[in-house]
Amino acid sequence: MGVTKSEIFTEQQNRIADLAKAFSHPARVAILQLLISRKACVCGDLVDELELAQATVSQHLKELKRIGIIQGEINPPRVCYCINPVVWSEAQKTFGSLLETFVLTESCCN
Repeated sequence: MGVTKSEIFTEQQNRIADLAKAFSHPARVAILQLLISRKACVCGDLVDELELAQATVSQHLKELKRIGIIQGEINPPRVCYCINPVVWSEAQKTFGSLLETFVLTESCCN
């Protein structure tokens, strides 16, 4: 597999793609929905709720944390996660702005 070409895109385009990745897997969407509904969560609770392997949930949490859309607090042996309100707001504004740029006038694909 070749090297990614992210350097040929703008910082904004790369950030939109990164934020979109948070919503690109149903397990990550389910994790985000659980965190929203509970305001905070412990990884073990997520494993029980989602009925996924601990390693799978951990990988998705790691990706969500890398993107910044969740934040975690480590108090061994537990790690609590919650939505990062700053990045969540960024995602709302980013996707809202992107989606609002298209205005349907007439279809070009008829």
